[in-house]
Amino acid sequence: MASVGPSAASTQPALPSGPAVFKTIPYAFILPEIVCGTWVWILVAATSVSLPLLQGWVMYVSLTSCLISLLLLLSYLLGFHRNSENWKVLDSLYHGTTAILYMSAAVLQANATINSEFGVNAPLNYQLNSAASFFAFLTTFLYILHAFSIYYQ
Repeated sequence: MASVGPSAASTQPALPSGPAVFKTIPYAFILPEIVCGTWVWILVAATSVSLPLLQGWVMYVSLTSCLISLLLLLSYLLGFHRNSENWKVLDSLYHGTTAILYMSAAVLQANATINSEFGVNAPLNYQLNSAASFFAFLTTFLYILHAFSIYYQ
């Protein structure tokens, strides 16, 4: 009969700290999430916003999640987690919730892209909105990958 003791609990992989964060899945997704999310709000900010309610939500989601992901990345780099299992739960809940919010923002950005096709400065705004939609959906995919890959490490 196998005993369940401290040795069984120590078989869990350690949470990465320092530069190992960039080499470990799912934590390696944090930097691309930040970069793609930054492109979303830069591209939306560069357009002539014709639908402030729609694109305001896109800006809010992208900027807020970019800043929180940056704080999460810094906390992993500096080792604030102290290898606690609660950080995995926090990380999974954050990335799952953000994936849902980003999906709503990406759909609204796609709607803003469709509506900007024939407006003032149509070619430029349409191209910027199209790029913002692409990066919004890409960022959503990265957040989904991160949220689900925590369970498979």
